[in-house]
Amino acid sequence: MSALSATNKYLFRYKWHFLGGVLFVALSTLLAIFPAQIVRYAFDLVSEGIDLYHLYAGTEAQSSVYKLFGRNVLLYGVLIILLAVLRGIFLFYTRQTLIVMSRLIENDQKNEIFQHYQSLPLSFYRRHSTGDLMSRISEDVGRVRMYIGPAIMYFLQLVILFVLIVPLMLMVNVKLTVYTLLPLPILSVSIFYINNIIQRKSDEIQRSLAGMTTFVQEAFSGIRVLKSFVREEDSHQQFTVASENYKEKSLSLNFVNSLFFPLILFLVGLSTIITVWVGGQEVIRGTITTGSIAEFLIYVNLLTWPVTALGWTSSLVQRAEASQARINEFLHQKTDIVSHRNVERAIQGDIVFDHVSFTYPDTGIQALRDVSFRIRPGQTLAVIGNTGSGKSTIAALLCRLYDVTQGTITVDATDVRDYALTSLRSQIGYVPQDVFLFSDTIRNNINFGLDNPSEERMKQAAQDANVYDNIVQFPEGFDTKLGERGITLSGGQKQRVSIARALVKEPRILILDDSLSAVDTNTENAILNSLQRVMENRTSLIISHRVSSVKLADEILVLDDGQIVQHGTHEALMADTDGLYRALYERQLQSEEA
Repeated sequence: MSALSATNKYLFRYKWHFLGGVLFVALSTLLAIFPAQIVRYAFDLVSEGIDLYHLYAGTEAQSSVYKLFGRNVLLYGVLIILLAVLRGIFLFYTRQTLIVMSRLIENDQKNEIFQHYQSLPLSFYRRHSTGDLMSRISEDVGRVRMYIGPAIMYFLQLVILFVLIVPLMLMVNVKLTVYTLLPLPILSVSIFYINNIIQRKSDEIQRSLAGMTTFVQEAFSGIRVLKSFVREEDSHQQFTVASENYKEKSLSLNFVNSLFFPLILFLVGLSTIITVWVGGQEVIRGTITTGSIAEFLIYVNLLTWPVTALGWTSSLVQRAEASQARINEFLHQKTDIVSHRNVERAIQGDIVFDHVSFTYPDTGIQALRDVSFRIRPGQTLAVIGNTGSGKSTIAALLCRLYDVTQGTITVDATDVRDYALTSLRSQIGYVPQDVFLFSDTIRNNINFGLDNPSEERMKQAAQDANVYDNIVQFPEGFDTKLGERGITLSGGQKQRVSIARALVKEPRILILDDSLSAVDTNTENAILNSLQRVMENRTSLIISHRVSSVKLADEILVLDDGQIVQHGTHEALMADTDGLYRALYERQLQSEEA
């Protein structure tokens, strides 16, 4: 239960729901016990009434006995119905307090986990799969909810029932009580083990279903690749195998479920038979009445479900503990990307990298080695180099998605680690290398970074990104709904929408990380000409492996294996016949001519 102690703060937050639930459980339990005693009185009344009726046979008193008997039976019947109605009302409020509390806590916990997820650095997401993150915020939270709601509710019912019913049963007859309760622990232990088997098989089914769902999702997302390689039949065979595996696991679970309820009915029936058998012997001896047998039978039925639920809830608590431990594992991970001084101010864009080295914490790969350069406000710097030279790492460090291993990065003479993260990032327009668009309208994708978007700024950004003409040709224009990850658009259109999303913020620093790789040369020239106006009054960083994309830059950095090997203007770098920049230029020029 140590892991589940993390949920105590939620129980305290909703303490009135919890205390109200305890009260309603107690009241509904009391109202379930009273009818058993009324039934005992009614049975005894019937037995005595029949004897009296025959005793006064042939006399006027016989009709009086009959009337009195009828009135009392009717009274007991009305009382039982009234108590049942009241119990139903309290049971309703029991679920409206405890179960509603569990749903509220589930909602709070999901929000807390999601908020915590967003605060963690990129290195966290590189270490964990999306499926694992999703399972902890959905399945694991759901299992914790089952502990907070049903498990606590049924445990309270069991405790209150035992505290109230067992003393009443012992007061009537100790021997009958012992024999009556004897099968119930066996029932609880059996349910515990069977439920563990059911839960294990359910987990296997969930994993099988998750694997099958992932396979289908990938097949549909990559349908163009499947068709182009003519792998439909192979894909279908793989799906058939996965589906067959899911079917076998489902049938196995169904077999165990088929044993579940017969076992419950058998043990409950056994307890009932023992009650009637032992109780009948006690009636013959005269130690109890027939009404007591009826009372005991009601008690057995009242105890059956809570005792059954004890095994079930024990399993729920075990699973909830394991799930909460998994949740705590993530919640205890803290981000190291925190602001030292929370500086919030408008920036001009004077960027300095001072002997910066960086090693990725999850892989141990050193991406940058002693990199130093400066971009003055309003200046455009291009970073070019082969794949894996560390170009994108510069953009990630400037946005403070990671912190440098050595050296410092300053913006306007202030260390980026001193800026408030929201203040720094809100003034940077970042177009990442891996374009991601949401399954939403083009309008909402472009305006993603704005709280109060305007139509004019959105259209101007689209024009600057050279995607406006494409958008207005769609039947619904800017309200066109994009498919998953923007699959509705071509690669070049996705990149240009991503550029528009960065430009609409009117950022002080603009970072284009290989954002023109999917467009042709003519479109690239049109976008660069449009961006020339946008870049006039803001600091810009263009990262590319194509020489044609960096022609607008005031200065060019050439990276190779994480180090600066050349630094200068286009003309100066071209003059170095043995330099990497000229080699890249000539290689790409030959490729274009070919």
